[in-house]
Amino acid sequence: MAFRIEIGQYYDAQSPIHELDARVKLVCALVVLVGIFCVSNAPQLGVAVALVAALLAIARVPAGRVLASVRPLVVFLAVLSLFNLFFVHTGEVAATLGALTITTGGIRAAVLYTARFALALVTGSLILLTTTPTQLSDAFDRMLSPLSSIGLPGHEIAMVFSLMMRFIPTLADEASAIIDAQALRGGSFNEGGPIQRVRSIVPVVVALLASGLRHADGLARALDARCYEGGAGRTHYHEQRIGRREAVAMALTSAFVLALVLLGLL
Repeated sequence: MAFRIEIGQYYDAQSPIHELDARVKLVCALVVLVGIFCVSNAPQLGVAVALVAALLAIARVPAGRVLASVRPLVVFLAVLSLFNLFFVHTGEVAATLGALTITTGGIRAAVLYTARFALALVTGSLILLTTTPTQLSDAFDRMLSPLSSIGLPGHEIAMVFSLMMRFIPTLADEASAIIDAQALRGGSFNEGGPIQRVRSIVPVVVALLASGLRHADGLARALDARCYEGGAGRTHYHEQRIGRREAVAMALTSAFVLALVLLGLL
């Protein structure tokens, strides 16, 4: 049994989005995500869909790769859609299925909320697909550097984020190896009721936790042996600069927000 981690994997391509400064990319993505979650009508949703589709085309990332990265969350979207469809009772009655009543408000909520979450997931996935973990960690380091001037560990927070991104594939491989070892010893993860399946996962979680603690201890010893001091005199081989491309990205993001505001007022 093998885990294929698609979320967070970088896709190498030559595109304007790949070449954007990671700091500007993160800020623009955050603004776009907030705007997507503020969508409340069909015209706004259409603008959000058009923007995300344009970003996918500009990024030159295959649609299959993007869908594979959000596939683990499809069940969540389906449950969210059904929950809104059957439990929102505003508007007029559209259909009745036994004790369940479907209203126009429920249909609207099911479509709107599910579409918003789907667009947000695709946008977040696109950022991870077009930005390397090193670029992300450097961007967080520079964005959090003002915290160091007031006594907060800005560099250490960025380093923790970088290490988290680094160890996701490692822990996934170890989880796969632990599950295979348990299966060879007669363990079963696909039989029995829900309670039995949860109990069968407990040994895997315990072993994975022990492995994570072992990695953390080894990393701490390695940093201590090298006399690591966070952010002390650190330089970058590739210096990030804000230029014309970043100005265009910020302008397009501002235009998207302005369009949402105008459509909301109209």
